[in-house]
Amino acid sequence: MPETLALIEIPGWSPAMVVLDTLEKTAGIRMLQAELNDQPGVCLKIVGPLADVEAAVAAGERLVRGMEIEWISDIIPAPDPRSGAAYEAAPEFNPLIEQAVVHIPRAAGDKEDKRLSDQSPFAVGFIETQGFTAVFEAIDTACKTANVEVLAREKLGGGYIAVMIKGDVAAVRAAIEAGRTKVEGLGRLIAAHVIPSPSKQVMSLVPK
Repeated sequence: MPETLALIEIPGWSPAMVVLDTLEKTAGIRMLQAELNDQPGVCLKIVGPLADVEAAVAAGERLVRGMEIEWISDIIPAPDPRSGAAYEAAPEFNPLIEQAVVHIPRAAGDKEDKRLSDQSPFAVGFIETQGFTAVFEAIDTACKTANVEVLAREKLGGGYIAVMIKGDVAAVRAAIEAGRTKVEGLGRLIAAHVIPSPSKQVMSLVPK
């Protein structure tokens, strides 16, 4: 039976990763890829059995209502194989922001990336701002507040930049809370989130 495709567009890398974590923990879906764009930000492409995709998308929609962010979603049962040429993007590198704009999940067996084999207990946290100064100050404060490790940063264009940290749950919560207080006056806070025990697919999208 053909898999169902769901497309979800969210402004910001950080909220997109929080949503993806919820989708994977809700039902048996698989991440196809995440594609970045200036507006609205990130397009998550997930596939799986129709019932699982519907359950995952419904859970994501409930989550974003509480986050008060924009949300665009569409479910396509049994997509025509010919349409895959449009929605399955080839790897692409944007020289302007100096990073990939199409993220394809890495396999759990990727021996070059030890983060994929990490198991809980650990948490990841995100601070995303519009403006570099704000996020760098926030992350410096976060690192001085608790024992956390900076994993990666992600740019979306439009001045959006997210930085991801890792540590135990209490440390990440303390670090993110301290960091977010430093953003005011330096830039615009887009998101500040903590994911305890992040899903494998979230970790598979962490830039190396």
